[in-house]
Amino acid sequence: MQSRRFLAFHRAIRRSHLLIALGLGSLLVGLTPWFVVTSTAAAGRAPAPRPAPVPFEQQAAKQSPHHGIVPANAMEPTAPTLDRAGWTATASDEETAGEDGRASNVLDGNAATMWHSKYNPTPTPLPHVITVDMHRTAVVSALVYRPRTNGPNGRVGEYSISLSTDGVGWATPVATGTLADDASTKTLGFAPQGARFVRLTALSEAGGRGSWSSAAEIDLLGDPGTPAATVDLSRTGWTATASDEETGGENGRAANVLDGKDNTIWHSKYNPTPTPLPHSITIDMHRTETVAALVYHPRSTGPNGRVGAYSIATSTDGVTFGTPVATGTWRDDDTVKTATFTRAASARFVRLTATSEAGGRGAWTSAGEIRLSGPASPAVHGSWDRITGFPLVPVATAALPGDKLLAWSAYAVDRFGGSNGYTQTAILDLKTGKVTQRRIDNTGHDMFCPGIAMLADGRVLVTGGSNAEKASIYDPATDSWSATTSMNIARGYQAMTLLSTGEAFVLGGSWSGSTGTDKAGEVWSPDTRTWRTLPGVPAAPALTADPAGPYRADNHMWLHATSGGKVLQVGPSKQMNWISTSGQGGITSAGTRADSQDAMTGNAVAYDIGKLLTLGGSPAYQDSPATQRAYTVGISGTQVQAARTGDMEHARAFSNSVVLPDGKVAVFGGQAYPVPFSDATSVLAPELWDPATGAFTPLATMAVPRNYHSVANLLPDGRIFSGGGGLCGDCATNHADGAIFTPPYLLNADGSPKPRPAITAGVPPRAAPGASLTVSTQGSVASFVLMRAAAATHSTDNDQRRVPVVSTAAGGGRYTVSVPADTGVVLPGTYMLFALDAQGVPSIGQFVTIS
Repeated sequence: MQSRRFLAFHRAIRRSHLLIALGLGSLLVGLTPWFVVTSTAAAGRAPAPRPAPVPFEQQAAKQSPHHGIVPANAMEPTAPTLDRAGWTATASDEETAGEDGRASNVLDGNAATMWHSKYNPTPTPLPHVITVDMHRTAVVSALVYRPRTNGPNGRVGEYSISLSTDGVGWATPVATGTLADDASTKTLGFAPQGARFVRLTALSEAGGRGSWSSAAEIDLLGDPGTPAATVDLSRTGWTATASDEETGGENGRAANVLDGKDNTIWHSKYNPTPTPLPHSITIDMHRTETVAALVYHPRSTGPNGRVGAYSIATSTDGVTFGTPVATGTWRDDDTVKTATFTRAASARFVRLTATSEAGGRGAWTSAGEIRLSGPASPAVHGSWDRITGFPLVPVATAALPGDKLLAWSAYAVDRFGGSNGYTQTAILDLKTGKVTQRRIDNTGHDMFCPGIAMLADGRVLVTGGSNAEKASIYDPATDSWSATTSMNIARGYQAMTLLSTGEAFVLGGSWSGSTGTDKAGEVWSPDTRTWRTLPGVPAAPALTADPAGPYRADNHMWLHATSGGKVLQVGPSKQMNWISTSGQGGITSAGTRADSQDAMTGNAVAYDIGKLLTLGGSPAYQDSPATQRAYTVGISGTQVQAARTGDMEHARAFSNSVVLPDGKVAVFGGQAYPVPFSDATSVLAPELWDPATGAFTPLATMAVPRNYHSVANLLPDGRIFSGGGGLCGDCATNHADGAIFTPPYLLNADGSPKPRPAITAGVPPRAAPGASLTVSTQGSVASFVLMRAAAATHSTDNDQRRVPVVSTAAGGGRYTVSVPADTGVVLPGTYMLFALDAQGVPSIGQFVTIS
């Protein structure tokens, strides 16, 4: 009942902003202590003085009314908490003299007791290690760390997590990262896999208070239904049989699970009387394959027969089935479920046995589709590195010179709301894997839900959001933040791009700031550090038809800057528009995006000069089905031509897309049915689009859902960072982490790195448009490409730009590389120059600022 009340209220509050505010006010009293509405900027008043820093654990959770209610399913972890019966814990060292700090205390169910590293008479130096032995093999996907409750000393800062099947052999850590220095419980996720032993290594104390570590409780989470580094096996030639099937009352044959249709089902026999549980269905692949997971689609026509408790076993001959490779209980909902095997199995037959009906509705079982997944082939599907934990949810990110990635969330590390005047930030050092955290107070700017533009000199301009009129600048050269002049129009969820003139353009953004006004365009000048309004560029022509009205309809626009200070607004509205930013500005129609509908929460990426790819999205910001469709948009002078290209395998909204140096585009995450803060209908399989064929191919699946508030960025080594999602306070869908994906163009079949060309000299720190560079290389080189350093938030990255450049061999491993002279092509800013060999394998990128 509570879930239905939440959902009903969620739909109702979208009808008006007044109802939103009233509804959340009532929730404050009756249901949830962490939704608080505060906005001085929206009321037109000057913001209050910035408050003194408050410890994270004392920060009241707040929420903006525009987001409505966090869905009920976001409050429950997808992965089950494993039963700790029979577990034991040991540590590298433990305090037994000064207090009872034994390792076993982390398993006693009492948060008042703890493990503490040895400190009497002198502290044992870091690192400190605690190991949990489950005394059985189980699929594990996360370690839940609860800091001590009676003080801050010993909170884990930097950490690593390793797994073992025997307690002797320990592979490369499955997760590393840095935890925030607060008392909140931390869920440290990683790729799910079978293990008996789980080891947490504390490398530092979160507050630098001393060389000690502590933990009140440790839990482990089981199979989240999201296998990592697998791909679907081809079902060609497969057959299915069942212990029983319904053929009288309906067509419920086992073969239906292989027909590609969720609305045709296998159903256990019920006519004239139900066959008692258990029920089993067996897939015969008619060939031996390595299988690592089973994917179960519940029927789409109703709840009856959803599998609850299950087991999965494999066989080579269809007669002898071994010990189950997976057991568990699936939720009673219609989302696709995955069972990760405790060990990959070489098998011809795979049997799913249902021992209960998820909702207890009767002694029956059904399935819409069943798929099997095998290990990914690195040279075809790429591979994922370990999960890196952040001390915040990375809602916005920017790639920086020096192998750094800048990330930020809001006023708090795991939630947002109000206009607090400060922002939590972090920097990931890609060379060391370390993450450092800092709270930015000096700009008076809460930079949640902002617009972002990478400036011509390499700095990062961040505008609006929770402090809707503010604008701040990050300078990677000095690692410092500063304030610049506030915008004329207060905004949140606005779109930004740098212009060919070196100015920054902003449009839309009704999520924050005053309501009921057109969020027209304005331009920031780097020379005067001031904004000028563009009355000739209203947002109205670029709105979608979102039923929630303008505050949703002008969000996250896809902007592509061209020559002469012009911008093509590519979407998400189905109508495209040309925008002029000179003088008073102007906006005129550029036609429709072929037969595309509005595609809010989709995205666009410039994969070549004057060529863009748009992917996914949905007609409304949320609660509407996403699309699988993708379109190309070509620009020739003032002419714009859009055409449908191949469809994605999966419908996606809230996904992120990244163009690679070879011109292909990778798309990560998203939901088939977008709901902010929910991980339901998550798409875990990335896809790769090839401009030569227009087709998408699958990539290795992700270990963690990446939906609303997730990001993706191209890195200087040609790999991709994918992370974030959530920021909903005390919910289970906060993903304060990320992982690096290695695309298949960098890998051999065995997963080893391919030989790469290398740029050895000739790339200056700065170059002018039209410059010729004499670049020295090592290894065979076929071409060069400039990739613009980019920033991402809320599925949108208007800074991405791939610019193939003309090059000629000059002998002796030297090449003359010609930078385009047109700043509408090579937009001013910082780029990574890549050399590619004849197979499209890129070098490591070298940074150069073109301006």
